[in-house]
Amino acid sequence: MAAAWPLLACFGGLLLLDRTGLRPAADAPWTSALFLAVLLLAFGALFRALERFGPAQPGANPPAGRLAEASLFRALKRFRPARREEASEPRFVGILVVALLLRLLALPLAPSLSDDVHRYLWDGRVAASGANPYRLAPNDPGLAAQRDDLWQRTAHRDVATVYPPLALSLFAAASATPQPLAAYKLTLVAVDLIGCVLLLGLARRRGSTAGALAYVWNPLVVIEGAGMGHVDVLGASLVIACVYLIAVGRGSPNPSGRSLAAGAVAALGVLAKLVPLAAIPLWWRTIRRDRPQGRLFALGAACLLVPTAAAVLVWTGGVPPGLAVYALRWEYNGPLYEPLWRLLDLLQLDRVAAGLVHGFRFVFGGEVDAPPWRNLYANTYPRFLARTLLLAAAGVAWLRVWRQRPGPTGTAFAAFGVVLLASPTLYPWYLIWILPWAALLGVRSVLLLSATLPLAYLPALAGVDYFPWVYVAVWLPPLLLFAIDRRRAEAAMFKVSGSGAETR
Repeated sequence: MAAAWPLLACFGGLLLLDRTGLRPAADAPWTSALFLAVLLLAFGALFRALERFGPAQPGANPPAGRLAEASLFRALKRFRPARREEASEPRFVGILVVALLLRLLALPLAPSLSDDVHRYLWDGRVAASGANPYRLAPNDPGLAAQRDDLWQRTAHRDVATVYPPLALSLFAAASATPQPLAAYKLTLVAVDLIGCVLLLGLARRRGSTAGALAYVWNPLVVIEGAGMGHVDVLGASLVIACVYLIAVGRGSPNPSGRSLAAGAVAALGVLAKLVPLAAIPLWWRTIRRDRPQGRLFALGAACLLVPTAAAVLVWTGGVPPGLAVYALRWEYNGPLYEPLWRLLDLLQLDRVAAGLVHGFRFVFGGEVDAPPWRNLYANTYPRFLARTLLLAAAGVAWLRVWRQRPGPTGTAFAAFGVVLLASPTLYPWYLIWILPWAALLGVRSVLLLSATLPLAYLPALAGVDYFPWVYVAVWLPPLLLFAIDRRRAEAAMFKVSGSGAETR
């Protein structure tokens, strides 16, 4: 696997920078920029390796049935790797060895790009003590006895946890060990590697293991998982397992067991992080053509989700307050949210919305200080209006995916694409949810986004303004590549349809 040596060298350089103290920090903009520059070089090494094994090119013999998919998914066509005569198929074991080495190089890295892992371990400690992390924020006086250096490093200490029970269980188990951070990250790497094995299995079923390299060797996945310890790797690996079970279940001797297991694994993905909730109904619709299998999938998911959700609601006394705070207050780097709320503010459309509320109140009557008018007036501001509009647009896009019924891989790509595009918050590690499916489908714009997205760290680490320049640097290159690939795919489809007409 000579193609992997430059990538391994880049991660060796990241480890060297970290061990010598040249790691990212808010008070060290130059070392932060140096660290991100080496990370960008790692992406260059990855793209060079992908080119060696067959670059993803649009319009290369696309299967006719796969090109008529949901509107969002249709925009990001399926691109098959173009197989060149000199390109060689990478070996399964060799790919995994490189994946393991990359993660071992990233394991010792300090959580310098993000402090989320400290919050994970704090929430795990609280849960292990028997206290309720859904109700007690780190600053709660009832937790004063547990405060130490970990509490000092924990961010957002005024907000209770937002993490589902499976994630909390992992955090609690790690916090009970002598070395919580090391134990947690080692567990995460093990789960990540299992996900890589299953994704390679899916890629082999599609004709080439090279299709999975863009995820298995992706520097963003490695740095955010093994390096920074983000729990999204756990959820993404469970989603990969779900799609694998759906894909192999159709021709297996025990399809019923596979469908039941797929539903249960999908539910575990939700219990790691809530994102797969957007995909579970779509997967059910994909496999419900075979009614017994669809019912078993739904049963497997419901048997875990329903009692767990009920337990959390009872334990918390309703919706966890931290979750409500996240939904209404968190925002950063939303691809559509950021320009939308600024446009609403510029055009003063919040005043138009307030005028509409006033008109309805005039027609139906009521006092300004009484509900529902009080709540409606309070929410006529650009950021809330942008959230509302994006939620409505995401619902429409989701329904179109529902009607189109793409396969399990296409469903995962489309569902997570809708969620990420509509989200007000898109941290670099959020992309891990869609990267496995972008890798299998060869969606180059998403793969390029994985290289530009770490630039979103610059405002916190180097003190530069986020909008507009960092926003443009993150989103403009993938947008341009998306437009180029879409045009090429449409031209290829037109050429194929034209050739078919001439043949007839």
